[in-house]
Amino acid sequence: MKKNLIIFGTRPEAIKMAPLVNEFKKYNEFETKVCVTAQHREMLDQVLDFFQIKPDFDLNLMKPDQNLHSLTADIINELKNVLDQFKPDFVYVHGDTTTTMAASIASFYSGAKVCHVEAGLRTNDKRSPFPEEINRQIAGRICDYHFAPTIDSKNNLLQENIDEKDILVTGNTVIDALLDSANRVMDMQNEEIELLKSLINVNKKLILVTGHRRENHGQGFINICTALKQIAISNKDVEIIYPVHLNPNVKKPVYELLSNIDNIKLITPLPYPAFVWLMKKSYLIITDSGGVQEEAPSLGKPVLVMRDTTERPEAVEAGTVILVGTNVEKIVLETNKLLADTEYYTAMSELHNPYGDGKACERIISFIKHL
Repeated sequence: MKKNLIIFGTRPEAIKMAPLVNEFKKYNEFETKVCVTAQHREMLDQVLDFFQIKPDFDLNLMKPDQNLHSLTADIINELKNVLDQFKPDFVYVHGDTTTTMAASIASFYSGAKVCHVEAGLRTNDKRSPFPEEINRQIAGRICDYHFAPTIDSKNNLLQENIDEKDILVTGNTVIDALLDSANRVMDMQNEEIELLKSLINVNKKLILVTGHRRENHGQGFINICTALKQIAISNKDVEIIYPVHLNPNVKKPVYELLSNIDNIKLITPLPYPAFVWLMKKSYLIITDSGGVQEEAPSLGKPVLVMRDTTERPEAVEAGTVILVGTNVEKIVLETNKLLADTEYYTAMSELHNPYGDGKACERIISFIKHL
């Protein structure tokens, strides 16, 4: 029996790894266990509850004002005990978080084969996004098997001299999670969803906003809020709903600049099912999130990405997302164009999603079974 250890620590990782956990559990030839670092705590737990996953190991590492130095050291140190105890044959990490980078190192030290889900994404600018670009490059050098979401991601790995036999193009597991969840949430009896129903005005076009990226802290978020304020004031038939990230560097400027505007609703971060419901109800999405860039096209929602670079160029090339950075004029211009030009909106919303068909987990498991 092959022993799998699936490690993650944040809400986005949990969403993208949950379908892999649940798919592996269907196969008797695998003993699959889950370890969470809880790099994020509350937001992680919401996802675990929704997907009905109970971790076998919970490092519970989140601390107030944690920094990258101490978090990295804590993950490596604490994972040693888990790896020594379980002795996995395969360890699965995801994407580009500090958990991913540190868990890759710890698992390599333990002698396990390390598998990278969502491998090969690159901006090739080590400070954008920070620290994610370096995290994914470090994981890429360490990992034994690379599950790339797209051909472009595979080509990035080949350029770094990764052996082609160790790379599998799978699509992105976030689409597996989304397609499974999107229909379920529309019929759920859920407190947060019921609250959203009472909060939003169904007669207005709904713009969903998310933002949290470290590189946008400071002037970036001031620019973002300035743009959102202009959009709200000049489009009274539009309602902006913004689940505000708990980081003080985000929360402070957002509430200072956007409170008390009638058609802007600032709310607390949403559990995953409520967020999926809100994506489905939205007219367009403005975000700096990598995951939302992948999810929204499957729901037919145009996306404006508040970043200057992206490790997901396929969506830009396909036309399902537009990079607007934190440039006030560009955010306002592109938003107004999507609101006013029906043909432009329709063309963008009906494009093919380059990130998968919902069968990424099946492909990963088939690959591991045949090693």
